[in-house]
Amino acid sequence: MRKAAVTRKTKETEVVVEVDLDGAGRAQVATGIGFLDHMLDLLARHSRIDITVKAKGDLHIDHHHTTEDVGIALGQAVKQALGDMKGITRYADVYVPMDEALTRVAIDISGRPFLVFKAEFVRDKVGTFDTELVQEWFQAFAMNSGITLHAETLYGSNDHHIAESCFKGLARALRAAVTIDPRAKDEVPSTKGSLG
Repeated sequence: MRKAAVTRKTKETEVVVEVDLDGAGRAQVATGIGFLDHMLDLLARHSRIDITVKAKGDLHIDHHHTTEDVGIALGQAVKQALGDMKGITRYADVYVPMDEALTRVAIDISGRPFLVFKAEFVRDKVGTFDTELVQEWFQAFAMNSGITLHAETLYGSNDHHIAESCFKGLARALRAAVTIDPRAKDEVPSTKGSLG
C-alpha cells in the first residue's frame, strides 16, 4: 500500500494532501487557484497517481504561498508513499509535446533532491496565475520529494502550453519511475543498498 497523507499548516496556508502511487489517476483538487488545480489534475491523470489536495491560503496577497506549500506537501506525500523505495524503476525520462511546445523531463528518485528548470515564459501571467510560480512549484516538489528533477522546455510560445507540457512531462516520468520493476521487486535500485 504505497499511500500517504500530509498536512501542512502555517500562518499563510493550510494544506492537506493524500496520494496513492498505485491509483488510477483520480484527482480531487481544490486550492482556490484555478490554473494550479488544472495542472494538478493533469499531474494525477497522466501519472496514474491518485491525488487529493485541499488548500486554503492567503490568496488576497497572491498565489505564491499556496502554490509553494502545495508543492511542499505533495512532495512530502510522494516521498512518504515511496517508503524504502524497494523495487522502483527509479529513473525515467520523457518528451512531451503540447501543440507548439516541447518539454523534456528526466527524473531520478534518488533521495537526493535537485532541480534544473529551464523554461522561458513569454508573459508574466496565465490568467491570474504568475508564470514564475511554475518553477516555484517544481522547486518545492523536487526538494520535498527527494527527487532529482530536470525539466527543460526546448521550444514553445504559448505559456499555458509550456506550463502544461512541464506538468505532463513530470507526470509521465513519475508514472514510469515509481513503477515496481518485477525483476527487482525486492531490491533497492542502488549499488549502495539504500537511497537518500
